[in-house]
Amino acid sequence: MPSTTAELLRTRLQVLEPLSVNIEDESHRHAGHAGARDGGHFILDIVAGAFAGKSTLARHRLVYDAAGDLKECGIHALVIRAKTPDEV
Repeated sequence: MPSTTAELLRTRLQVLEPLSVNIEDESHRHAGHAGARDGGHFILDIVAGAFAGKSTLARHRLVYDAAGDLKECGIHALVIRAKTPDEV
């Protein structure tokens, strides 16, 4: 069972059938920031065919839908770089 927020996010993103997922936890860089106690700061690089033909906003919505409640308890900030296989 996944134990960290990053591992939980990676597991939930599998619904998008990604070819690759890289999650960088940058929470340590935000220590002392007011929002840091409410969740972590992450950078997500994800490549999936599910993003084909979709705008940046639509891609981000797919990611947030997959993340579910992590965006309310576990993730304070998430930088999303979502690409199709043709874009990498």
